[in-house]
Order: sequence, then structure tokens, then C-alpha cells
Amino acid sequence: MTIIYEDEDLAAEVVKAIQTGQADTLDKLLAEHPHLVHARIVRRDYVENSNELGMSRTLLHIIVTDWPGNFPNGAKTVKVLIEAGADVNARFMGPHNETALHWAASSNDVEVMDALLDGGAEIDADGAVIGGGTPLDDAVAFAQWNAATRLVERGAQTKLWNEAALGLMNRIQQRFQGGDSPAPEQITEAFWLACHGGQKRSAEYLFAQEADLNWIGYDNLTPLEAVQRNHAHHSLIEWLINQGAKGANEGW
Repeated sequence: MTIIYEDEDLAAEVVKAIQTGQADTLDKLLAEHPHLVHARIVRRDYVENSNELGMSRTLLHIIVTDWPGNFPNGAKTVKVLIEAGADVNARFMGPHNETALHWAASSNDVEVMDALLDGGAEIDADGAVIGGGTPLDDAVAFAQWNAATRLVERGAQTKLWNEAALGLMNRIQQRFQGGDSPAPEQITEAFWLACHGGQKRSAEYLFAQEADLNWIGYDNLTPLEAVQRNHAHHSLIEWLINQGAKGANEGW
């Protein structure tokens, strides 16, 4: 495995080519330095005086890193790298092990996601920063709704909380048919995510399944606060208040 430090000239050149959309320059660099396509870009201070690789990114990761992503010609750059032999399912090495598809989903970069999927990316790869889950889990948790919707269209497997946040009512209702309904904590979590996603119908349905109206969930927010922070979905906010919803710091 080739390690290239971020402060080296070659690393700076290839990163610039990727993040400015210079696909022709990238193609030339890959032809001149074939090892680049499998290289790991790392910060020198992470690996000096250590036998471990430390945190590192592939060139595919660099396309969608550095929030908010969506670099010029991202999809074309993905194709150049894949055609040169890049591993489309390579993992970030660090506190989590996300693929490039996870990062594209977190950046709401639908064109790059499509290019990665067309190139063989595993749509339900695990390793997300959100609970070790899938790219869809990242997209939903970070409110990247275009990416989340596209992943579902491309065949991503969904969990109840994904479905609630996206308002996928048919899938939600199917989970309550028969005798094996979701556990109460799953229902409450999904209700919170429905509010996070501004999905009134799925929130109403899950509330009728005895979801906890005032569960303090992610980011220490109640469902009401989860929807209020989006400064939209006023009908959902009104409905929640009418049901007795409160903020985490309100009196009970």
C-alpha cells in the first residue's frame, strides 16, 4: 500500500485536480504515477513515529470529502478513477470505515452516488459514522434527502426509521401487519425520525402505534424540537403541539 502525505507536492497536485474537476489533469497524473490510484492520502502527523497507518483516504474519498462536497465534475472524476483501477468499495481508515458512497450520501451528491453505484459500489455497505450503518443511514441522519431518496430508488434496503423519515407509508404499514410488530423503542425512534424528516403522515401513524411523544432522542432533542430546527413543516409542528408535545427543557 502506497502512503502519500498530504503535504507532499504530488498529493497536493492530485487533490487539487480532483476537487477542481480537472479530470484531464487527473488522467494524466494517473498515467504518470500509476500507484496513485491505490494510494492512501494521510496527514504526516498521524503516522510519524507510529507503526500504524492512521487515518487515511483514498482518491475516491477525496472526491466527496471536505464538507459540503459536490466538487465540479465529480461524476466524471469517479469514472476516471474507476477506469484506472480504483477500488470503489475501499474503506476510510480511522474512527469509522465508511466507503466513498457513504461520504457522497452525507454530502447529498446524487451524481457522484450514481457514478459510484454504476461502478460497482455496494449500496448497503456497513461502516457508517451513524451506528456503523449504510450510506442511506448517513443520508437520513444528516437530512440529505435527495441522496436518501435516490438510494431508495436504486434499491437500498430500508429500516423502519429510514422509512419514517422519508414518509414511505406502504413500507411502514407492512411492518405492522401480522403478529410481529416493531418493538416499542423502534416505534419511538422511528417517530422521532419522522419528525426529523418533516413527515406528518408517518408521524401520525407511529404516534397511533404508541410512540413516545416526548422522547429525548438524537442531539438531545424531542420530536418537536427535531422538526422545529428545520424552520418548516408548520402543520406537523401544530399537530405535535396539539398532541401535547414539548421541548426537552419545558416543564412536564
